[in-house]
Amino acid sequence: MPLPPVVRDLSTFDLLLSVVRLGSVGRAAAEHRISQPAASARLRQLERQLGVALLHRTPRGSTLTEAGALVVDWARSAVDAAAELAAGAAALRAGADSRLAVAASQTVAEYLLPGWLVALRRVHSELAVALRAGNSTQVAAAVLGGEAGVGFVEGPDVPAGLQAEVVAEDRLVVLVAPGHAWARRRRGVAADELAATPLVAREAESGTRRALEAALRDQGCGLLAVPMLECSSTTAIKHAVAAGSGPAVLSSLAVTGELASGALVEVPVSGPPLRRSLRMVWPAGGQLTGPARDLRGIARRSQSQTTLEQ
Repeated sequence: MPLPPVVRDLSTFDLLLSVVRLGSVGRAAAEHRISQPAASARLRQLERQLGVALLHRTPRGSTLTEAGALVVDWARSAVDAAAELAAGAAALRAGADSRLAVAASQTVAEYLLPGWLVALRRVHSELAVALRAGNSTQVAAAVLGGEAGVGFVEGPDVPAGLQAEVVAEDRLVVLVAPGHAWARRRRGVAADELAATPLVAREAESGTRRALEAALRDQGCGLLAVPMLECSSTTAIKHAVAAGSGPAVLSSLAVTGELASGALVEVPVSGPPLRRSLRMVWPAGGQLTGPARDLRGIARRSQSQTTLEQ
């Protein structure tokens, strides 16, 4: 049931207990870090609310009236119970802040999160992190289902029930084997040609594939051609492309080594570059606290300090 107004705020009862313990309103006011007039006003307001005098005030200090002695006995139990509640909540919060379950789409999990988590451990040295990687659809399901406290997705859409914030930007690049015909092209591949070409691609639920579909749709292209090969991992796609299976579109973050070694060749794209946003997600209506909040800040700072390959 709703608490009566007079007991909804226990701080004045706590102030009264301090007056009894310290012997004066002035010393109690100093302990509570308020002025003596403010303390006196709060105590008089409490007396008006209760309808009884609580203190005998003299130049030598303050003593309890008979009614005040009864109120103090009752108040002490209530204030002690409130302190116990606060301590218990703090203990729960400390326990929650010692563990963090994170779900991340593969590009973020493989190429960005390791550095972010190293930085997070510098702030929270005792933190235990449980990381699961999957496609963006699986990440969203893990956060919605309570299996992860926060997630990172690559897809253009965020499911209902999740709150999202962009923490990084990425560029998608067209890749082929050195012997592929596109590797010798001087002009870029047009968006409509890319859309019409069967690719080596991730599964339909992946953020990379959905981001590519959205980027090409924004350029007036229709549906992507049926992939020549679907793979559930970025590594498998890179091996398939290097072996000559056909073109693929992957994150620029995932292929820096292969481009440097010449195992893969980037094909220029005519028209606007293929970009996507990487988002942190958490349950809608919730607030990020503790390590989760700090992880968001680290991801933001990493994006502002590091220019992703353009």
